[in-house]
Order: sequence, then C-alpha cells, then structure tokens
Amino acid sequence: MVVERAMAVVDAVLVVVSGIGCALGYHIATVGTLGKTDVYAAASVLVAINFVLLTTVQHGYRLKNITNLPRMFRMTLTTWTGLFGALLAIAFTMKVSDEFSRGTTISFYLVGLTALIAWKTLAARWTAHGLRTGAFANGRALLIAEFGLATSSNAVEELGQHGYRLMRVMEIPPKELASPLLLSSQAVRFEELIAFAREERIEHVFLLINWSRQHAIESILDVLKILPVPVHLVPDPNTARFLRYPLQDTGNTLTAELRRAPLSWKERALKRILDLVGASAALFVFAPVMVVTALLIKLSSKGPVFFRQTRHGFGGRAFKIFKFRTMRVLEDGPTIVQAQKNDPRVTPIGKWLRKTSIDELPQLFNVLKGDMSLVGPRPHAAAHNSEYEQIIGQYAFRHHVKPGITGWAQVHGYRGETKAVELMIKRVEHDLWYINNWSLFLDVGILLRTVLTSFSDPKAY
Repeated sequence: MVVERAMAVVDAVLVVVSGIGCALGYHIATVGTLGKTDVYAAASVLVAINFVLLTTVQHGYRLKNITNLPRMFRMTLTTWTGLFGALLAIAFTMKVSDEFSRGTTISFYLVGLTALIAWKTLAARWTAHGLRTGAFANGRALLIAEFGLATSSNAVEELGQHGYRLMRVMEIPPKELASPLLLSSQAVRFEELIAFAREERIEHVFLLINWSRQHAIESILDVLKILPVPVHLVPDPNTARFLRYPLQDTGNTLTAELRRAPLSWKERALKRILDLVGASAALFVFAPVMVVTALLIKLSSKGPVFFRQTRHGFGGRAFKIFKFRTMRVLEDGPTIVQAQKNDPRVTPIGKWLRKTSIDELPQLFNVLKGDMSLVGPRPHAAAHNSEYEQIIGQYAFRHHVKPGITGWAQVHGYRGETKAVELMIKRVEHDLWYINNWSLFLDVGILLRTVLTSFSDPKAY
C-alpha cells in the first residue's frame, strides 16, 4: 500500500538525515572540520536499511499497527536499540569501530530515536484520522449480508476504515437464507451481482451472514466461484464478540483466548527490571529523607516508626505493607476506618507525610521484596478488600497484577478516602484499564505524572 511504503521511506530518510547531521554537527563543534562524511553517510544508510527491514518483518508499517502508539513506541525503542547494539558489536569484531567517534554514535542514537518517535506520533494521529474518514478506502469490494446485520454490525464502518470501499451491498432476508432453494430463488440477483463485479473490477467479496447458516454460506461460495476474487466471511455480531480476543494455536485447534494471562513472562521480566532499578534508585535518592522522617516520627509521638498492615497482592495473596506511621492507631483487623479530612487520629507530622506522600516511601522495600510493583492498582486493607469484592463484580481482577505504590487511578485523582461506592467503582475501572493496556511506557508515564502531582493533590490527607 502506498501509505505503508511512504511510512517506510520517511523512516529511512529520518535515520539517514539524523546520522549525517549528528556526524557533521559533532565534528564541527569539537574539531572544526567535517570529518569522514562519506563513512558516516554509508553507515547511516546501512542503519536505515536494517531498521526499515526489521520494522517491516514485525509488521510495523501496517495501518492498524501504525495507530497503536504504545506498541509502536515499544517496537521502535527495542528495534533501534537492538540494531545499534548489533552493529556496534559487528564493528568491534571487524576492528572498524575506531572509524566512528563515541560522541557521534551516542548523539546519532539519541537524536535518531527522538526523531523516529516524534514522527511516529504524528503518523499515528494522521493515520487514525485517515482511517476514520475513509481516506484509505481504495480496495473495491462487495458485501453480501443477511438482512439487518449490515446496520446492526460495525463491520461496514470498519471495512471502510481499513482500506475497503464497498461498491454495492446485497441483503438477503433470513427466510431466504434458511431455504434449501436459496440459489434458485435469488438466481437473478446473483447474476446481476456477478456482472456488476466484472464491470467494476471488484477485488474482494465479504459475507456478513450468521455463521450457523452453513448451507447458505456454502451455496453462496459455490455461485461466486466464477469470480477470481477472494471471499471473506465476516464474523456475525455474536461470533465477533469472541473473535476480538487473541486467537491461540492449541495443536490442531484454534481457540479464542477469552481471558489472557495478566502479563507474559517477557512483560513480567521488563516490569520487574523497572521495579528493581527504580526502587533501588529511589531508595538511594530518598535515603536522607527517610532517615529524617524516622527521627521526626520517633520524636513527635509514641509508637513504632513503621506501620505494617495486611494487604492482598498478586493472586489475592496476603502480605504486610510498610508505611511510615502517620496515626496514633495501628489498625489491622476486620474493621478499619479510612483516613478522613482533619482526622483526629493523624499525628501533626503525619498530616505532612500524607500530604507529600512521603509516608509511602517504605513501600520501596515491598517492591524490592517482590510483594509490590512501582506501578499497579493500589492495595487496600484486607477488611476493605473483602467488603468491595462482595459489592463490585470486577473488583477481583485487580489482583491479576502486583499492587503498586502508584497507579493509573491515582494519577487520575482517584486516591484517598472513598466516601461512596461509586468512587471505588471508578477506581476499579481505571485499574482494569491499566491491566488490559499495560506497557513499559505506560508505567514510566504514570511514574512521571506521580512525581509531578504528589505535592499538589488535595485528596492526600
């Protein structure tokens, strides 16, 4: 397709321009000369060719993938980083790495990656707009539909959005489709349709018929065999409900994965790496703050520095969460009252700790232990967990990933006290969206938004 080829060409041009531009800019800035322009130009072209080929192999230029920004960001980052690593290893092995300066190589990697991500963001928006408006609908197609399904299904709209232009729609009443005399009763209409297909150079035929009507589907296939075009069976509304799920090859049978595992082992590994690196770095940065906080708690009120409470984590397993003590009570039983505004149980230093979220810092130890993640649904006290599982039907799905110090619901304002069940329902909806749409970039984005809002959230008390 022209659009897909254009995307690949722009990728290649951006890579070549970034490579040559970084080489020229770095050498002029450092030594005042142009340097080995031909060598860097050749290397840039090599990187561009390999990047485009690797992206093509991963179907990165298909329209539906271009609009999937999280997937596209992940693919671009891994492909670009892996390509640089492989080429540097080859250059080192062949003893030609001395031809390239480290400054140029590093700047090429950073500038090229930034340019590609910026371009793919724009391309995704432009492509999504084009799909919505039918700008890419140039594949000439016919639709043979069971009467009523064309209007009750999204199939017609989706076909138009994904490159097919419906030239004609032939609707057949359910009564006729159920009849064994379908071909004879509709013979004239089929003859007209075949003549129209030849005259208009139709490229595809789509059947939108209830999948239970096997006789009708086979009969229509038989009458259309004279046309040298592919015939596609579109899922009826009932079947489409299940085919939206990923198809898995289980031996000789294809199955629809109605509920996927929370995260694949690769995704869990990536998330765990982020947790270990992020928690270790945060402990190093906030160690002085935590030491001072511990002293202030000990000096300002009686009781332990840390507060431990039973929470439920991945798979509903119980664990003890660590927090700096901010109250005069240490509740951990069947009845727990949530903190409220101007709560008399909160100590003077505790109000400040809760306002700034410093009381959550000890949970970094929970992350290192593996009980929690940096990002995920916030774990609730065991008493509240049991209560909401009975009230909110989807609540238990929150345990499909590890609980987090911060989460998608929290950065959207759903944190703190939940005075009404509706607030908890909203929190659960955000948690479920996070689980179903997880990506490493999403976690990083949530962490950045948490840092920006942690000192200004009016619901932190």
